[in-house]
Amino acid sequence: MVQSKPPSGHFNLLFFASAQTCTRKASETLAAPMTVAELMENLEQRYPGMQKILQSSALTINLDYVDDDSPSVVINDGDEVAIIPPVSSG
Repeated sequence: MVQSKPPSGHFNLLFFASAQTCTRKASETLAAPMTVAELMENLEQRYPGMQKILQSSALTINLDYVDDDSPSVVINDGDEVAIIPPVSSG
């Protein structure tokens, strides 16, 4: 998936697997700056039930993984954030 640069003052948010199913979107653009904690609150308000997915998902900012205990990390203008739920196999 080739993602275009977000408009000034925004960041791209990519959804994968169950996060994409929950949101019915592959991506969206949100206003920056925003902390990881604010992002999580925002997503749960917009997509009820998303919190359960977020609890077991990895989060990356510009391809770098963000630790679960880093809610104060700031997402900046132009960043690319991805929500990557765990992969299951059958």
